[in-house]
Amino acid sequence: MSIKPVRKAVLPVAGLGTRFLPATKAMPKEMLTVVDKPLIQYAVEEAREAGIEQIIFVTGRGKSALEDHFDVSYELEATMKARGKSMALIEGIRQRPGSPVYVRQQEPLGLGHAVWCAREIVGDEPFAVLLPDELMVGGFLRQMVEAYNEVGGNVIGALEVPDSETDKYGIISPGKVDGRLTEVTALVEKPKGKAPSNLMIPGRYILQPEVMDILDVQEPGAGGEIQLTDAMAKLIGRQPFHGFTFDGKRYDCGDKTGYIQANLALALAREDIGPAVREFARTLLG
Repeated sequence: MSIKPVRKAVLPVAGLGTRFLPATKAMPKEMLTVVDKPLIQYAVEEAREAGIEQIIFVTGRGKSALEDHFDVSYELEATMKARGKSMALIEGIRQRPGSPVYVRQQEPLGLGHAVWCAREIVGDEPFAVLLPDELMVGGFLRQMVEAYNEVGGNVIGALEVPDSETDKYGIISPGKVDGRLTEVTALVEKPKGKAPSNLMIPGRYILQPEVMDILDVQEPGAGGEIQLTDAMAKLIGRQPFHGFTFDGKRYDCGDKTGYIQANLALALAREDIGPAVREFARTLLG
């Protein structure tokens, strides 16, 4: 079996971020910082670590700050150099020329539609999808790519959640289990009653290009939006389809509580500020 490498990643970043208003009224939610780095940068670094060569940003109106963040800032760099400041913090941000591509999602028609907007650039290659407001610590996509290189087909992220929380997520209906790989026999969106498993689907996917043909039909699903989950479900049985259980930490930064937790956890893990933050937390909590 010949397995094509995963070279491209789609990052849907067109959302309005209404759950974080007023902070996101004039700033993309993906530019919200966890400690000192915006969410979008964590996602791009995760993709790079996994060997991704081309990042495809699916943007909307008011997202120019994302492009500026990954561009050269001549004035800032000249000032830092003149003052003898280290360039290390910003030199690693720049994308290679030709690496980032920006396409517009002109209407908010759902995640499936956002992914479909990248179809011309994806072409006939397998590709990854990363949702930047899902902050993963521990190299999730790298682990998924390694698993994909063994089995091919479609590989989606899987995380174990308590049985009491399965009704909040898309859930994998499992088949054969091989280590951290679970064969996917069906995808169930927010199951009521007993769920088929406690494996939820976070925002990480490696998909074959045939999913674009399914999305091309533009069939609306839940909420009247074009759902990526619906399109993926139609590939099950036609192509190999696995869930990969992540060994690491996930923070749902699309939620205010998860966002605060991510800031606290990552700050405590830092050598430079961790001790001071830990002492403050102890004082605050008594």
